[in-house]
Amino acid sequence: MKQTLTALAVGALSVTATLSGTALPAFAEGEKIVLVSHAPDSDSWWNTIKNAIALAGEQMGADVDYRNPPTGDLADMARIVEQAAATDPAGIIVTIADFDVLEGPITAAVDQGIPVITINSGTAEQSRALGALMHVGQPEYDAGYGAGLKAKAQGADSFLCVNHYITNPASVERCQGFADALGVEMGSQMIDSGQDPSEIQNKVSAYLSANPETDAILTLGPTSAHPTLRALDSDGLSGEIFFGTFDLSGEIAEAIKGDVIEFAIDQQPFLQGYLPVVVLTNLARYGVVPGNSVNSGPGFVTKDNIALVEKYAGEYR
Repeated sequence: MKQTLTALAVGALSVTATLSGTALPAFAEGEKIVLVSHAPDSDSWWNTIKNAIALAGEQMGADVDYRNPPTGDLADMARIVEQAAATDPAGIIVTIADFDVLEGPITAAVDQGIPVITINSGTAEQSRALGALMHVGQPEYDAGYGAGLKAKAQGADSFLCVNHYITNPASVERCQGFADALGVEMGSQMIDSGQDPSEIQNKVSAYLSANPETDAILTLGPTSAHPTLRALDSDGLSGEIFFGTFDLSGEIAEAIKGDVIEFAIDQQPFLQGYLPVVVLTNLARYGVVPGNSVNSGPGFVTKDNIALVEKYAGEYR
């Protein structure tokens, strides 16, 4: 799998040195790439991106550093971007968790002459507005809309969106897209669940108890999906409500196979970490860079194709 991903990514980028078997030169001493995410320490979903940058760094001979705000505080994230830029790295990879909060530090890094690639949160349009080279990610509203169309096809007209990171505008876009596809107002159907598993479980149970007509649930990743699974099981509702989620984990894969979760939206986080490291390394060494952003998702993982991806869930998928 590692060899396949490497060949595809490097081949697409025309890295002839790798294809010919020539050893890649290492970065100069002290030169590094920094990835700054918005994720709190508790968000295990980002382990796949950490694996991706570690593998890309090893294969490319690049020094890659992962940094994040421990609690997910975006003001703290903005300061981390400023600190990363102050070290004059060979490149910065950063999420656009909130355009308004991060615009200043990201554009300042670009103005300083640091190559920047945005990933994950945000859009290609926002990335261009910030002066970044490219964006590698998933159009979040479109992904939510696609999820909503699947729920609507099953007759859903009311829903619960369990938002565990409501301060990130991209998470709201997912819920809004879902509501728009159903043709209903979002209103109070999106809840701020927080990130504590027990609290999420209790909030989901309370919502469903107060709104028994709810016929669809959307969660935005393992942080909210896992406690929601426990809430449904505890309330005797497993498999009774249309349930879709973003992202993959071993527990989500089992729920898909057990007909509890209809689908997981895979934005392929491995590519979000891996490709920017390859691009920035080749830019630093050879002055080459792709001219387009990359949509890493959405892709829908269902019971029909789960066997193809579950082996690598949480590691490469």
